[in-house]
Amino acid sequence: MTALHVEKLTVRYGGVVPLDDVTLEIDEGTWGLIGPNGAGKTTFFNVLSGFARPTSGSITSFGHDLLTMAPHRRARWGIRRTFQTEQTIRELTVLDNVVMGHEHATRRRRGRDGVVAEALDFVGLGDAGHVVVGSLDAYQRRLVELARALVGSPRLVLLDEPAAGLPDDETARLSELIKRVPERYDAAVILVDHDMSLVSACCAQIAVLDFGKLIASGPAKQVLSDPRVLSAYLGEGAVAP
Repeated sequence: MTALHVEKLTVRYGGVVPLDDVTLEIDEGTWGLIGPNGAGKTTFFNVLSGFARPTSGSITSFGHDLLTMAPHRRARWGIRRTFQTEQTIRELTVLDNVVMGHEHATRRRRGRDGVVAEALDFVGLGDAGHVVVGSLDAYQRRLVELARALVGSPRLVLLDEPAAGLPDDETARLSELIKRVPERYDAAVILVDHDMSLVSACCAQIAVLDFGKLIASGPAKQVLSDPRVLSAYLGEGAVAP
C-alpha cells in the first residue's frame, strides 16, 4: 500500500505560496525530501503533522485521510516527527523524555515500559535511561529525539534535519540507524536534510522541492542527475554525488 499520496497540495499565506500544487506518491521505505532553503520542506512536514492547514489538496497515508484528523489524532494514528531545532527536555532523564513521547502518541499505558525500552535499545541508549539529557552530547541528544519518534507504533516518521550540526562520523552512524527503521518498525520514513551524504546513504528514492513546487521525484541516482535539481539545489554546474 502507498505510504503517502499527496494530490494538488497548496499552502498559501497571503501572497506567499510555500507549497504550490504538489502531487507526490511515496512508497514504503525511506524517502529523501530535499531542496534549497525556503523550498517548502518544513511546511510540507507541518501540513502532514497538522501544524499547518493547506489551502487545497488531499493527503492520504496508508489509505487514511490525514486532513480529517486533528494533530493529536495523527500522532496517535502513527505520524511522528523530529524538528530542525532540538526538542529534548534537558532537565529530564533520557527515559522520561522517551516516556513523554509515548504519552503523546498513545493513551495506553499497558506495555509502555517494554516499547520505551525497545526504542532506547534500538538507538543504543538502553543503558542510559537514568542519565539527565542535559549531560549528553549533541549526537546522543539526537538519538533521544529519534527514540521518542519511534516509541510505540509509528507508521510515518518525519525526520527534519536529524544530523544538523553533527560531524561526518556521527552522521554516518546515524544513517545506519535510519536505514534500519522501515524494516524494524514497519514504518515509512521521510528524511529532510541538507547533508547529501546522509540522504544518499539512507534514501533509494528522493523528491525535490524548489520555491514550493515539486521539480523531480524518483530513484535517487536519477533525481540527483536531473539538470533541474543540479541547478536549483546543488548549484549550477554541480556534479551529482
